[in-house]
Amino acid sequence: MAKFLVTGGAGFIGSHLAGELLSGGHSVRVLDNLITGLAENIPAGVEFIEGDLRDPGTVAAATDGCEVVLHQAAIPSVPRSISEPRPSHEANIDGTFNVLVAARDAGVRRVIYAASSSAYGDTLVLPKSEEMPPNPLSPYALQKQVGETYCQLFTRLFGLETVSIRYFNVFGPRQHPSSPYSGVLSLFIKAALAGTAPTIYGDGEQTRDFTFIDNVVDGVLQAIDAPQAAGEVINVANGGRISLNEAWAALGAIIGPLPAPTYGSPRAGDVRDSQADITKAARLLGYRPRKTFEEGLRETVEWARKAV
Repeated sequence: MAKFLVTGGAGFIGSHLAGELLSGGHSVRVLDNLITGLAENIPAGVEFIEGDLRDPGTVAAATDGCEVVLHQAAIPSVPRSISEPRPSHEANIDGTFNVLVAARDAGVRRVIYAASSSAYGDTLVLPKSEEMPPNPLSPYALQKQVGETYCQLFTRLFGLETVSIRYFNVFGPRQHPSSPYSGVLSLFIKAALAGTAPTIYGDGEQTRDFTFIDNVVDGVLQAIDAPQAAGEVINVANGGRISLNEAWAALGAIIGPLPAPTYGSPRAGDVRDSQADITKAARLLGYRPRKTFEEGLRETVEWARKAV
């Protein structure tokens, strides 16, 4: 039984990871400031520290005695990083630096870092592979890329094993449509269940590699012990792409007839098309997505119906 620290463990992805670790018999500690996370997301049996990544002392105390750190805490929003770049920078860069220093000093074996497909930016070549040069289009994308580089540097300089997992449009239960910055599918589901039209920024033909949360959890947990993954950046996704218009239509097939979306101007920093090459994840982690987009969408709709 290992002791894990999950930063951002009250959030969407972090709480799923904490729950899965607990079910595997591990000891789990969560560090979260509850600014975007919810205390109700934290599984029973988890040791919870309410604190901020920007405070090195808090991070050091949370890391003490842990074997593995799953660093999921962030302000994960492209629009917010543009409108409010300073807090986004402090959380996503300064916070990540504090986690890495604390992990090094505490003798942590491995840090799994929540990286982002936004680091790729707009590329004409699809699918996007880890060998492509980054081309961030927003402060958030740049911040997540800097986190990757810091991880690799700490591996090379200090021998701290790090693995950066690039997420691609993760969706699933507990992703709350609480603000305009929420994931697009959570906003779509909220609108669909209310019978209202969502706003799509652009023509709706932009595509995303929507990845169900169970698949992401699998990839992250596989990265904990994968012997060849240290120092690597690895895509974890479905490996396909679906347009926003197709996603809305897929919801209609599950829920019933829906109103046509309204369309607005494209948002600054948004990527046009995204699709992951998951060959490296298969090779280094043994990863393969076990749930399709449609299966994940149905499970998420069922959760949302009960949560309303």
